[in-house]
Amino acid sequence: MSDDNKMSNGRPAAANSGAVPFWHRLSTKLLVITVLSVLVAEVLIFIPSVANFRLRWLEERLSTAAAATVLLLGDEQMELPRNVQDDVLLALGAKAVAVRSNGDSRLLVVSEIPPEVDEHIDVKNVGPFEAVVGALDSMLRGGNRVLRVHGQVGDSAKEFELIMSDKGLRKAMFVYARNVAILSLIISFITAALVFGAIHRFLIRPIRDLRGAMVSFAAEPEDPSRILTPSGRSDELGVAEQQLASMQTQLQRTLGQQKHLADLGLAVSKINHDLRNMLASAQLISDRLRTASEPSIQAFAPKLVRTLDRAVGYTESVLSYGRAHEAPPSRRMLNLRRLVDDVDDMLGVSAGSIAFENRVDATFEIDADAEQLFRVLMNLSRNAVQAMGGEEDETFVRRLTIAAQRQGSISRITVSDTGPGLPPKARENLFAAFRGSARTGGTGLGLAIAQELVRAHGGTIELVESVGGRTVFEFTIPDQPIRLEEARNAFRRPA
Repeated sequence: MSDDNKMSNGRPAAANSGAVPFWHRLSTKLLVITVLSVLVAEVLIFIPSVANFRLRWLEERLSTAAAATVLLLGDEQMELPRNVQDDVLLALGAKAVAVRSNGDSRLLVVSEIPPEVDEHIDVKNVGPFEAVVGALDSMLRGGNRVLRVHGQVGDSAKEFELIMSDKGLRKAMFVYARNVAILSLIISFITAALVFGAIHRFLIRPIRDLRGAMVSFAAEPEDPSRILTPSGRSDELGVAEQQLASMQTQLQRTLGQQKHLADLGLAVSKINHDLRNMLASAQLISDRLRTASEPSIQAFAPKLVRTLDRAVGYTESVLSYGRAHEAPPSRRMLNLRRLVDDVDDMLGVSAGSIAFENRVDATFEIDADAEQLFRVLMNLSRNAVQAMGGEEDETFVRRLTIAAQRQGSISRITVSDTGPGLPPKARENLFAAFRGSARTGGTGLGLAIAQELVRAHGGTIELVESVGGRTVFEFTIPDQPIRLEEARNAFRRPA
């Protein structure tokens, strides 16, 4: 297999296909953690249980010695025959048995007296910690030690004592530990299997399905069948499924729109390429009109030239779209009223049924890019004219008004009309291209372009009001900030 097949985009092929190695799978890790957790729990239970077994074993030996002693002695004080003593000691695994009563101690049966006792154990007064330490000590270091086990048995006031080797105790403890260990392993694996099965059913499998849905969707996001169908669960995984399905649906819609935009951009570029050539020819013809002697031609020729220049500029900007963003604004101080008059001339509505009111003060100045500001006003005004032009009732007032005011260093411009207002769908997607159009067949690009240009100036644009008979858009453009060092140099007198 070649390296190209093994690797894709710098990642292993297994990672691209969504396959996970066995030891890296979440289910494998969960199984191992579950088994280890149960084993740790069994170990924590195992040690106290062995300690408890040790104490119970010693208590049983002490109880057996007490019962045998009472049975053999009865009420008579007599010396047991040697063979009986050996049988008793052999049955108990002890070297000697004694009883203490009213401060007197009597050695009942004895085979030998060891020179030294290694450990004294009071079976009735052993704490939990001492029991655990004693059990571990017996298992790790025992086998050749002598124990003195003593304590009361039942309700008897007598205290019995056993002198014994711990060899039998250690052997019994190992047998018990082996049995408990085997049983613990069986319980651990059974418990782990049950826990793993439940978690795998309710957690791992849904997570694996989510992973598969994401991998499948990533392989072909345009295919609607790759979108996850939620299982209807009401827990956190159910919410995750719903959110993933929603995200996939939105992403697929976005990808479709992007593809549509790409195709549209290619088509527009082709159209504008030819349109630019035709406009160039129109420019040549308009240049000849300047030399005409007719007064009427001399009056409209400059406006025609400016219109053609703007049209050529627009086509060139469309052709460059996709290779670069909107050019940064080239800002100068402008007379806004004159710019609004140019918008009126371009719209050509003053002589028709729509009234155009320029309420900008003749001395109002704004710091902006002339062409970009003209496009903002033109897009907003054209939308207003189209909205009012669709009404057939001649009794309706049709008026487009542009006004401006200054608040400190911020210019605030309003574009209002007396049209029918924007529909709810248009208000929801107001500045979204291809979704914010208020009329059938519209693209919604006008408001999207206006917002982009206003933001490039550091300003904001918003819909202030939209009801039947009044729609108001307002945008602000702040003056350029003054750089302190440049201001100082401007006012600095030459030496």
